[in-house]
Amino acid sequence: MPVSIAVIAEVVQGQIRPATKEACMAAQMIASATGQRWGVVVLGDSLDGLEDVPEIIRIRPSIPGTAGLDVRANAVAEVCADCSVILMTGTSGGNDLMGRVAQHLNAPLAADCIGLTVADQQMSFTRALYGGKILSTVSISTSPIMATFRPRSLPALPTGESTAKVSVVDADLGISQISVDFVGQAIKDRLDVTEADIVVSGGRGMQGPENWELLEDLALALGPRATLACSRPVSDSGWRPRREHVGQTGRSITPDLYIACGISGAIQHVAGIARSKCIVAINKDLDAPIFQVADYGIVGDLFEVIPALAAAIRRLV
Repeated sequence: MPVSIAVIAEVVQGQIRPATKEACMAAQMIASATGQRWGVVVLGDSLDGLEDVPEIIRIRPSIPGTAGLDVRANAVAEVCADCSVILMTGTSGGNDLMGRVAQHLNAPLAADCIGLTVADQQMSFTRALYGGKILSTVSISTSPIMATFRPRSLPALPTGESTAKVSVVDADLGISQISVDFVGQAIKDRLDVTEADIVVSGGRGMQGPENWELLEDLALALGPRATLACSRPVSDSGWRPRREHVGQTGRSITPDLYIACGISGAIQHVAGIARSKCIVAINKDLDAPIFQVADYGIVGDLFEVIPALAAAIRRLV
């Protein structure tokens, strides 16, 4: 392995997930402090978006998107066995893969980190516990040091000149015990809720799935970096897919702007959105708990407020 610090690229639908560049920023921070070399390990054919990293290590034979997690973990564990640091995105896919790699290498894993500090060549990872109420600092004394980072918890590696050096390494993929028949994208061109800058979210106050067109229209008005989310009662009722559920029992997000529409603000929901930079709440109940955590609140009928808000945004842009 030509590098000491490896970032495992997460490939979805043949494309490298943008959050990979955030893990690259962590690798660059560690490399700058320790003098080690870093690079990105790719388990696929796409290298788009990685032109400005110092090194790319492509695993051969190429691993298709339908390959099982066990095959991917085998390859990463073999190729990165001599690395001192292994990093990846803290998405569900990234945590699943890195957990298996950690088992292969008999190494501890600091999963779902939200921060990194490097001092005197020692790394400390920050993790949010109990819905963000406690921040835990984790240090790992054994090698390799393994960690995943929650999307949008670190800045992305800045785009620079095309300097990547590409090398190819061979790996024994082994025999997969997992069969994946189909990998599809349910909604085309929509950002994943963990990667969006703006999240428009609906709760039971939306009264039914047929009213989500209001939120769709608001998200469209807010631009291509906006996406949709929902509270747990909504996903439990089948109004929206599970992947849009944000909260303690769903997905934790850190958008620049979170707009809660018809969401009461139960503590389980707040736990998943607490790191949002700005929270706007729309609810007709003045006493709804969501207003206690919101930066801005609108008390009113969301069926009147949301269309008016979308129209006002379009006038501004």
